[in-house]
Amino acid sequence: MGSRGDVTAYAVLGSALQRAGHTVRLATMASFASLAEQYHLDFFQLPGDAEALVRTAGTQGGLAGGMNLLRLWKAIRKSYGSLAQAWAESFSVSALLETDLYINQLPGGLFGWDLAEKSRRQMLAATVIPLAFTRTMPVMGFPALPLPGYNALTYRLAEQMVWSFFGPVVNRWRQHKLGLPPHPPGGYFAAMRRRTPVLNGFSPLVVPPPPDWGAHIHTLGYWLPEQADWQPPDELLRFLEAGPAPVFIGFGSMPLAEPRQTTALILEALRRTGQRGILHSGWAGLAQDALPETVFKVDYVPYDWLFAHMRMIIHHGGSGTTAFGLLSGVPSMVVSFAYDQPFWGQRIAALGVGPKPIPIDHLTVEALVTAIDRTLQDSAMHSQAARTAALLRQEDGLGSAVRVIEGLRYRIEF
Repeated sequence: MGSRGDVTAYAVLGSALQRAGHTVRLATMASFASLAEQYHLDFFQLPGDAEALVRTAGTQGGLAGGMNLLRLWKAIRKSYGSLAQAWAESFSVSALLETDLYINQLPGGLFGWDLAEKSRRQMLAATVIPLAFTRTMPVMGFPALPLPGYNALTYRLAEQMVWSFFGPVVNRWRQHKLGLPPHPPGGYFAAMRRRTPVLNGFSPLVVPPPPDWGAHIHTLGYWLPEQADWQPPDELLRFLEAGPAPVFIGFGSMPLAEPRQTTALILEALRRTGQRGILHSGWAGLAQDALPETVFKVDYVPYDWLFAHMRMIIHHGGSGTTAFGLLSGVPSMVVSFAYDQPFWGQRIAALGVGPKPIPIDHLTVEALVTAIDRTLQDSAMHSQAARTAALLRQEDGLGSAVRVIEGLRYRIEF
């Protein structure tokens, strides 16, 4: 579940497994049927409109609310939590038990743990953001606080927040559909931490594994799509060739309450800095009106192609978009909305490949002008971005994931 970028990583992983000779079924919302078709995966459709869910979370204040945990929790409960019963009712249990292995997205392992228990098959947890328990940093979405025991506590709190709205549905489903006893009040999280291998679809260079991650937690490298046969439209090529490399600005699947106002802010910052720009409309709805000749709107362009042609990349800090920015060798900056996005923005700054992130509710013309000017004038930042990209290109996240999966495929641990 999640935005298109979230789901694409798992479709890409499924495609890599199929190239290795396995058969893969992708279980996700109906919105992503085209992804399953694109990657030639068997598709198990779940109810739900991904864009509408993200929009619901945004209008409830969970995205623009930044680090306000109460608003974020309420937004997730209102959006994804409301779908849990519909998902449970949609499952054809017999079909989902016909498998050798479950690869279940974190956080939560929703339904996958229970199916694995019923079928006596292995479950792997997979994630594209750091979610495995560690005492070295808080769980995604929680602020960093210098309090003894705080980091460990955030994982327990997050688990119980998730369980509070998924747990009752999962327990009823276990009893009525699987014939299994209900989980204890705290859910299955402690058992999952002890028994379940974790596949991290991000780079160990970007997120060095904490010392308390055991050998069952594998940090492998990115799972990113490649579209070698994609051809850019002539209008885009003419724009790129007509002047200096532009600044990219786009917020992917993040909704904006006032897209026209934000577009005007961006255009003014580009004007003041004297930069050409490319605006990605996305689910945010940027660039709905006429644009100056120095700014070009795109609806879809593969980031691996586009980012290499940019002078600077400004994005929302999704894990996949962050990876494409790092791999481009171009400095980037995050305008964060919520959850893991501030973390990726901070990692970009810590690596020396971009300035510090700006929360969306702190985005002003002045802040954006300052960030663009400082980045474009910092030659050391540009050199570090190129060096980091060269190192990341040596990683083989998909190949490493396939090798781990094949090595664990027939272990049954229930």
